[in-house]
Amino acid sequence: MNLFDLQGKTAIVTGGAKGLGGAIAIGLAKAGADIAIVTSSGKNRAVYDQITAMGRKAHIIVADLSKEENLPKVVSETLSVFGKIDILVNNSGIIRRTPAADHAAQDWHDVIDLNMNSVFFLCQLVGREMLKQGSGKIINIASMLTFQGGINVPGYTASKHGVAGITKALANEWAGKGINVNAIAPGYMETDNTAALRADADRNSQIMVRIPAGRWGTPEDLQGPAVFLASKASDYMSGEVLCVDGGWMTR
Repeated sequence: MNLFDLQGKTAIVTGGAKGLGGAIAIGLAKAGADIAIVTSSGKNRAVYDQITAMGRKAHIIVADLSKEENLPKVVSETLSVFGKIDILVNNSGIIRRTPAADHAAQDWHDVIDLNMNSVFFLCQLVGREMLKQGSGKIINIASMLTFQGGINVPGYTASKHGVAGITKALANEWAGKGINVNAIAPGYMETDNTAALRADADRNSQIMVRIPAGRWGTPEDLQGPAVFLASKASDYMSGEVLCVDGGWMTR
């Protein structure tokens, strides 16, 4: 038996139309899963096209996850199209870079609403379905700033610390009921969120010097870890925050 086989499984991937979420969605599809791609606009169909070209089923759900009232639609539409939910990947997130003394209240609320509140409430909604079926895999996307304080990103740091707490709390309640809740903490990855850091020569150099692997991560670097946490291979893992960082945290 292939422990990493996801044939017959259905996964929801939020922020799944591009970046880290897009790579994760493609990785899960390569392992056999059908994918509900949750996106805020629905304009980018490249990931959908790649998944369907593999012979996997894909469906795009357009929803602003920062609004709590939109979350039930994600679950109901997935169930309507696929009939079940086996895997949830909470990846959607934003970052606002401002010194703490100047950090606007709206920036704080925008980041917390999407990065943390939507994670809990979507876990709750999907978790109810998983509890009924007695199985499921939930993967929350954390960050290096789950462990560190960062600079000029107080809302983002708070939200990603919160993601770890949500992961552990739900793992404690659901591990004995067939549901694995874990998180992935990506290191410094080549995404839209880090474009400003990579463009800043001094900051980029400071970051590179601390990464033992000697490079920024790519979205594809998350595919293997995501498949692992979504598959039977991780059945005895619960409440973990798995660093995929090129060695950043060990430095």
